Amino acid sequence: MFYSLTGKIVYSDENSVALDCGGVAFRLYTTLNTLRKCADIGQTQTLYTHLNVREDALDLFGFADKNELDCFKMLTGVSGVGPKAGLAILSQLTPDMLAVSVAGGDVKAITAAQGVGPKIAQRIVLELKGKLDTFATSSEALGNIAAAQKATVSYAGEDAVNALVMLGYSKSEASIAVGRLDGNLSTEEMIKQALKVLAKNL
Repeated sequence: MFYSLTGKIVYSDENSVALDCGGVAFRLYTTLNTLRKCADIGQTQTLYTHLNVREDALDLFGFADKNELDCFKMLTGVSGVGPKAGLAILSQLTPDMLAVSVAGGDVKAITAAQGVGPKIAQRIVLELKGKLDTFATSSEALGNIAAAQKATVSYAGEDAVNALVMLGYSKSEASIAVGRLDGNLSTEEMIKQALKVLAKNL
């Protein structure tokens, strides 16, 4: 119904912003990442929108860029992920970060979002693996996705990733580090070299 709204910001709080568009103020629920990009109260702002229709309410959601809006729609298309969870995830992770986390199977990164449990996070990883790559806009994120996908192609790579996770690294960190190595290495050698890679990034 609405593609975007442009208006003067007349109100904002920790999870929403209100835009005055020709004398009518629309309240849009949004993410912390979008709120950080919004102008100050009294200034003009454009937000890309999504209207969620429920039996008892019409909720309008706004995002600073179309990439985040499309990512939100993809997330809420996963069974069990409602708009509240979608906003929580995109408040914790940018689309770039979420794409890398899903590619690396990093459930822990997704559960860092408020109210998102392990089962929902696992479902997101399973259903969206390979589908979020288009939301990665930086060359670094694209490289990390490619590395994370490569890491578990071999048994040695998968074992190395699991070993690094047991050592306290996140699944994304471990997958990216292992994915940047020669896939013909032994598990032991992969672990050694990946630890050196991870140490340089600290």
